[in-house]
Amino acid sequence: MCVSLSTSLLSLLLLSLLLPATASLPPTIGVTYTPSARPSPERVASALQSLKVAAVRLPDPDPEAVRAFSYSNISLLLTVPNSLVPSFAANRSAAALWLYTHVVPFYPRARISAISVGSDPLVAAPDLSPLLLPAIRNLHRSLSDLGIRKIAVSTTFSFISVMTTAFPPSAAEFQSPASEIIIRPLLDFLAETNSSFMIHLYPYNVYKLDHEIPIGFALFQEHPFNYRDDRVTGVRYRNLFDVMVDAVISAMAVAGHENIPVVVAETGWPSSGDGTDPDASKIYADMYIKGLMGHLRSGIGTPLRKEGVAETYIYELFDGVEKQGNETRRGNWGIMYPNMTKKFDIDFSAAPVGISGRGLVAMALGLVLAVGVLLWQ
Repeated sequence: MCVSLSTSLLSLLLLSLLLPATASLPPTIGVTYTPSARPSPERVASALQSLKVAAVRLPDPDPEAVRAFSYSNISLLLTVPNSLVPSFAANRSAAALWLYTHVVPFYPRARISAISVGSDPLVAAPDLSPLLLPAIRNLHRSLSDLGIRKIAVSTTFSFISVMTTAFPPSAAEFQSPASEIIIRPLLDFLAETNSSFMIHLYPYNVYKLDHEIPIGFALFQEHPFNYRDDRVTGVRYRNLFDVMVDAVISAMAVAGHENIPVVVAETGWPSSGDGTDPDASKIYADMYIKGLMGHLRSGIGTPLRKEGVAETYIYELFDGVEKQGNETRRGNWGIMYPNMTKKFDIDFSAAPVGISGRGLVAMALGLVLAVGVLLWQ
């Protein structure tokens, strides 16, 4: 009896040691990389692998860039240009041809996990709206024809382009008429295929549009009075990122799909601008990126979704200028210099925050109790 009891207790204690100290595992944190001649994609892939970067988003997936990540442990999110949406929608063979150029020669040696058909197409190319879902379906069918069933297919929207409001999150919905015409049918497709809802999410942009938002709230700064309450749900928010994520989750719930994973395809903060914006600074960019990574690694998720977002891609790897849709990203958003040195002291290989503090104490206590049980036997 004593042996049975002690064995059962030991099993429970050992099981508790295996359980995470936080409610959920932290999401994947990656970077957006736009290939260029210098540095070469091979050098970039090697450097990112040594830095323990887990995922890379390629908004312009040149085949040589995809090849460069072969045999690495880095997952890839590819993007089909908006210009190819009409041909994909009209003919499945066009989607298949793209796959034969960008995926088939490298997969699975290159860990391609998902493909976004278009990027912010509702604003960048509004005339493509009725063609978007047919293009997505044709690409998905083409993957199935090739026997590839582990690459998810979706599209990417920008928060400002599709959301009615950021705060309170409980009041957020997708804008009409896109909600009924495009987003609801897309959510049905994502649920059927176990794919994710992808969105560009920039607290910087929302902060610039609403001067009542404290800068610290947008930069993950912890202060006693740095919060906003959603009076409908009674939820207290400590940062603008969570507000925006939960706004998306609320909007999906209104559309009938509250459990679809969310991927933040782009987020970041400019380290410099055109000289007229004091908020575009290296200090603020450093605070945002470190605050974001620390928050994601904590594993606490958001108030409305315990597991939080599935993946987050920091925009971007190197400085550049890009104009797209409602989110004109002028200035310098890069986190590294072209010589592959880091602009900010960030560590992609750091362990999740949830495995420290109280978690370590609980693990140590469990180990002591387990040893005690063994000695008692």
